[in-house]
This record gives sequence, C-alpha cells and structure tokens, in this order.
Amino acid sequence: MPRKKQQPQREKPAKMQGFIAGAGEIVQQDISDTLRQNFMPYAMSVIMSRAIPEIDGFKPSHRKLLYTMYKMGLLGSARTKSANIVGQTMKLNPHGDAAIYDTMVRLSRGYEALLHPYVDSKGNFGKFYSRDMAWAASRYTEARLDPICRELFQDIDKDTVDFVDNYDSTMKEPTLLPATFPSVLVNANTGIAVGMASNICPFNLQEVCRTTIALIRDPQADLFATMQAPDFPGGGQILFDREQMGKVYETGRGSFRVRSRYSYDKGQNCIDVTQIPPTTTIEVIVERVIDLVKQGKVKEIADIRDETGLDGLKITIDLKRGTDPDKLMQKLFKLTTLEDSFACNFNVLIGGVPRVLGVRELLEEWTAFRVECVRRRTYYDLQKKREKLHLLQGLELILLDIDKAIRIVRETEEEAEVVPNLMIGFGIDETQAEYVAEIKLRHLNREYILKRTQEIAQLEEDIARLEGILASKAKVKSIIVGELEAVAQKYGQPRRSMILYADEVEEAQVEEEVPDYPVHLFFTKEGYFKKITPQSLRMSGEQKLKEGDEITQQLEEQNTAELLFFSDRSQVYKLKAADFADTKASVLGEYIPARAQMDEGESAVYMAVTHQYEGFMLFFFENGKVAKVEMSAYQTKQNRKKLLNAYSDKSPLAAALYVKEDREVLLTASSGRMLLFHTGLIAPKTTKNTQGVQAMNLKKGQRLMSARLYEEGMLQNPNRYKKSLPALGALPEAGETAGEQLKLS
Repeated sequence: MPRKKQQPQREKPAKMQGFIAGAGEIVQQDISDTLRQNFMPYAMSVIMSRAIPEIDGFKPSHRKLLYTMYKMGLLGSARTKSANIVGQTMKLNPHGDAAIYDTMVRLSRGYEALLHPYVDSKGNFGKFYSRDMAWAASRYTEARLDPICRELFQDIDKDTVDFVDNYDSTMKEPTLLPATFPSVLVNANTGIAVGMASNICPFNLQEVCRTTIALIRDPQADLFATMQAPDFPGGGQILFDREQMGKVYETGRGSFRVRSRYSYDKGQNCIDVTQIPPTTTIEVIVERVIDLVKQGKVKEIADIRDETGLDGLKITIDLKRGTDPDKLMQKLFKLTTLEDSFACNFNVLIGGVPRVLGVRELLEEWTAFRVECVRRRTYYDLQKKREKLHLLQGLELILLDIDKAIRIVRETEEEAEVVPNLMIGFGIDETQAEYVAEIKLRHLNREYILKRTQEIAQLEEDIARLEGILASKAKVKSIIVGELEAVAQKYGQPRRSMILYADEVEEAQVEEEVPDYPVHLFFTKEGYFKKITPQSLRMSGEQKLKEGDEITQQLEEQNTAELLFFSDRSQVYKLKAADFADTKASVLGEYIPARAQMDEGESAVYMAVTHQYEGFMLFFFENGKVAKVEMSAYQTKQNRKKLLNAYSDKSPLAAALYVKEDREVLLTASSGRMLLFHTGLIAPKTTKNTQGVQAMNLKKGQRLMSARLYEEGMLQNPNRYKKSLPALGALPEAGETAGEQLKLS
C-alpha cells in the first residue's frame, strides 16, 4: 500500500501566561492607610447592614425576610414551604439559603425565642433553650406571617417609610418597617459587629405600650410605675435590684440576674426545673451538674436527665434520701447557670449612627419615628383625597349638562381633540377632562353621576380633618396613643417572668467541700510555711530549715483552717491551709511572700490560724502601746486575699499574738524590765489600724522587745510584775525565773 503523504505538523500556539498587574511587588503603606482602605469599609458594612438593629427593632436580614413574606401574600393566608420563602427572599438577601433559613427559625413561633413571634411556623423548628435540638430542613417545614405582623406592615404602601433598590436594582425594599408598637423593646435582639455589639432584652408588650403612652403624655414619667423589669419568653425569675435596673433603664448598659424556676415532687423525691435563664441551654446545665457530682462538690444528686417534650422544657433531678431540695437548689444557683446574668447593651442604629440608649431615650426615638410615619401616612391620604375631590368636582360640572358632554365627544372629529374640547366646553383642566373622557358610556347617567358627586362633601370633611392632623403635633400623638392602646388590648399577654426582690432572696453561701483532717502547721522566722500530717511527722526526721532560720510557730490544727499572714508593712494576706499541699519535714516548705504575692521587699512576720474568726489580735509596738483588734474585723464577704492597714504603722511592730480568749501576757523591754498583765484590761477595737493604749512605760532610748503568752510556772514570783497599766514593769531578781532563762531579743 502506498504510504500516505505525511502532512506537515502545525506548530501549537504557545500558551499565553496570565499577567496580574502589581503581582509580586512589595508596596510600602502606612498601617493607618491600610485600615482606612480595607478594614473600615468592612467594619462599617457589618455595623450598618448586618449586626445592629434599627429603631423598628429589626436587622436588615429580618426585614428582608418579613417583607418578602408580606409580598408573597403570607399574611392571613395558608402556610407555604419554608424552602419557597427562602428562595424568594434571596431576591433581597444574597447571603445564601442557610443564612436566610436560620433567620426564619429564630423569628418563628416554634423556636420559642421571642415573646411575640413574627413567623407562624409548622414543623420542627428546634428550641432556643436547647443546644443540640436541631431544626428540620426548609423543605420539611412550613410558615406564614403571624397576625401581629399586621402591625408591622400597616400602611407600608402609603409612603410611611422610604424604599431603596435591592442589591441588583431589580426590586424595591423598605429601609424600615412602620411598626405601630415599639418592637425594638418587645422582642430580644442580639448582634456582634466589628468593635461593638448589641444585646437588647425583651419587655412585656402591654407594659411597653403603657410606658410609651405615659412618656408621650409626660416625658418625665416614672418608668418603674408601668414597666418594672424585662420579661423573657422562657419565663424564669428576675432578681430585681432597683439600682441595677435603674442603671439599665437610664444608660442602656448594665446587668441583672435571672434564676430558674423549679418545683419539688415529694412522691418521686425529685426536682423538676421547668424554666431556665435565656443565656443558657439544657445541655450546658446537665453537663455542669454531672461534672459537679463527679468532682464530689455536689453529693445530694442521684441522677439528672432531660425530660423535655411536647409539654415543654423539663430537667429532672433525682435526689438522695434526706436531701433538702431548696438548699440544694441554692447551691446549684451558685455553681451552675441555673442562675445567670443577662448583660444589657441597648445599641441601636439611629439615623445610620450606632447609639447606646436607655429605655426612656429609646422610646423617645421610637415615638419620633412613629410621628414621622403617621405624618407621612396622613399626607399621603390627604393627597389622594385631594386628587379624588378634584376629579369629582370636574364630574359635578358634567352633571349640569350631560347631553352637552355627549355631543362634544360625538362631534369631535379626532380623538386627540376630545380632551381639549371638554376642557373648553366645561371650563375644567386636563386631568378632569381625561377622567370624564374615560367614563364608560353606561355610566353617563344621572344616577351614577349623582352617587359619585355625593362623595364631595365627605371628601371635603376628610380633607379638613387630615389638614388638622398635619397642623397639630398633639393630634398626631393622640393617634399614636390610640394605636398603642389597640395593640396592647389585641396582642397583650400576661407576664411570663416572675419578679423577685434581690434583698428578699436568701442566697446560700456555697463553699467548696474541703477535706477535714488533722495537720501540723509550721511557720519560720524567715517566712517559710509547712503543712505536715501527723503520720508524716512521725516518720520524718529533723526539720529542714534555711541556715540561720528557726521555727517561730508550731500549731496542731485542721486542714480546714484559714491562715492570716501579717507582714512588716501593716498588711495581712489571707490563705487557706487546704491551699497548701501536704509536705514532709525534710523540705524547706513554701515561701509565703512569694505564695501570697507580697510586695517587693515585704516579709511575713506572724501567722494567725482561725476557723470562725473568733477572739482577738494583739499588736505590741516598740513604743510600749498595745492594740486589741477583734478578729472579725479581718473577715470579709468578698473573699479578698489582701487587706491593707491590718494594724497601725505609727510605731514598729514588736510582736503579734492571736488569742481566742483573754490571757495573761508577759512583756519584756530592752532595759530588761518585765510586765505581766491580763489582756482583759485592754478594750477591744473594731478599727484594724488603731494605735491602741499605753501598756508599758519606757524611758528615752528604750523599746519594747517581746511579748509572749504567760504559762504557769514561767515565773517564780509573777505578782512582782503585775502592775496597773500603764507601768514600767520590774527588773527580774536573781533566781526569779524557773526553767530556762528568758531571752532578750
């Protein structure tokens, strides 16, 4: 076979490499310019278009969804698939179906997150009080607008609010919704923007309406008279503190506590929690309680389970025999989110500017917004009635000679001349002539024209009324008051959250259970501390100390004891024996200045060990004065670790002693003189830094050296050193002391 002639191969065109202008170049730019050009536009977009609600109470995502449902005719009609609503909403909201459906869920009745839901849902929409209860996909659920949405869209087609183009300029959408009630305070709203956030708690609809009416009539009205506290959809108990709540009302910032509600089933010996704070979930509570039981901090619970069902939220806690349910709940309120704080931040966009407003200011801003809505609606109605009156006035002239009108139309040769001829024939303007010319032939009878012209008197009356409304701000506010009263009556519900006065609520002082066992406590001159169990001490050898150090205090105590370390700078540091690990005699121990985080150069000079803060602290100063301070003065409710001005700093401290009851104390001066006195002679003080009273008189150049508790047998002739205070004391005679010689420091 003859070979085919080889065709010359065409060279493949070289692939063109892409080129990006500026790629790989390093451009020097100030950080401020970078933030201004890149970060700030993003931040402002998040603030203005996503996270912060406006005066109508809605974020843009809420408004786009609800308006789409309104335009779909879902107000007062049958439900449709949620997927259909989500798809339609994407014409206004381009952020995707998942984000839109999440928004719908949070506005729905089934989710139970709002006092007055805007979406009437059917199907599984999850629950706001459950972290793990997921809602069904949009193809399985149905929704429509709740009847209360009539108050959101009332007169929206009467130019009450401005409309703007959507993201692709194919549709119009409202910038705000003309809500007839302060929805911004009725339903909760939370948002996190860039550099700011918003967290608005809900209030009862009836109370909000009454408060708004009261402020319209009297701008200085007392808010607490009509709206005492917020109201949450999940109920709960609000611990009312007027000072804290007043701060929230006035500034828009602050917090208050919300407590769960429960009941005790005596027959089953269990607690049923049916309402929880809005800031927590069932799963968080159950997991926390289980952790507490495992850690041994709560021993009264046998079992805990989630029994939430069709009847609503329910957490069941089975109790062990003999458990007091109320005391247990007090403990759980302290240790779990069964009691939690709600932090308020009333940050709202006003005229495109984020502002944190108190309740009074927020209601004033809403009233101003609503006044504008009513004025714009009134002006719209006025213009429509004026236009209709104008047309009917032209029609009334036709009534005078219908035949003439018919003749003009019939005898006019060109269609374009009909309107001009009618204008000339009856002395009417073009608009009136166009209206007359468009009337059907069947309507050119006296009966029809008379019926239409009878409306003229009513129109003139309506126009006068509308003009009067526009001319009077008081009439506008009167209309708003009437609308608020109607909304409160039609949609008002009883309060769900119970109010408890904080000063009347008994709160348990819950402390972590500390193992109680005997220990030996050692404190050295250099500030080292050891905690050794009796067993370990018996097995240990000699105490290990730093060179030149010595043990100044050795006590047999319990592990539950509290330790007060007094420093050389008139300060005291509070620690607990349980905070220290059990150790051995063969170690140096813990250095208290470091453990207590004392100031640089500060040293610990004395350790007081107490349980109930009974008894007294005795401070002996080098000038011979003695201060007796009640131990209770060092007890604090806030568990402060450091107390200033623990004792007087007017004179150097010579010694400190802790006594549970009055004892005899032996003082020794630098001169060698000794004074024995009973501490009952010293009056106790509650002021910690008191200078005390003069106990030992000292000559010039002398100072008090030491003070020690007197034990029987320390002196052969103790009466020799007992004097009336203040006194010089007495010099010891040869052979006076029994046992070991008293040492002078």
